[in-house]
Amino acid sequence: MRKALAALAITGVALLATATPALAHNVLISSDPAKDASVATGPSQVKLTFDQYVQNADVNQIAVTGPNGGQWAEGPVKVENNVVSAPLRALGPAGKYTIGYRILSADGHAVTGEIPFTLTAAGTGTPASVDAARSGGTGQPAGAAQPASSGGGVPIWVWIAGAVVLLAIGLTVALRTGGTKEKSD
Repeated sequence: MRKALAALAITGVALLATATPALAHNVLISSDPAKDASVATGPSQVKLTFDQYVQNADVNQIAVTGPNGGQWAEGPVKVENNVVSAPLRALGPAGKYTIGYRILSADGHAVTGEIPFTLTAAGTGTPASVDAARSGGTGQPAGAAQPASSGGGVPIWVWIAGAVVLLAIGLTVALRTGGTKEKSD
């Protein structure tokens, strides 16, 4: 019985050790412009770097809101492994800008956040029109169905199936090696 319990415990630890990284959400590790940075000229793009692969899906979004509420992100969001970027319009008034993002994490969950930065000298740009900002630059109304993406990533069901197989193997080994000891009188 002890061997069976030991094998079961080892199997459980192995399952937890291998499943934990797969279930962790992505974490933002750096941004350009950096959080709370002060810049004299507006960047031409926003670049966000995460600790893990980001799924390349149509749900990934980056928005840049200026001091007067204007929208400054322009064009499609680009995903390269763990880096997500979006082009920006030339920035306008000096003041606080906020980068808002929503990405599809490696584990399939959405990750959101905000990064403030300050433009210290006014630029010459103008914000996107209200219609362009609502459509996300796609020309379609916000919330309109987008074409399906062939984004990568391992679906969660694969991890669950793997865990079940490992558990079954552990139980089989435990039951076969446990054996029964006969009592001696």
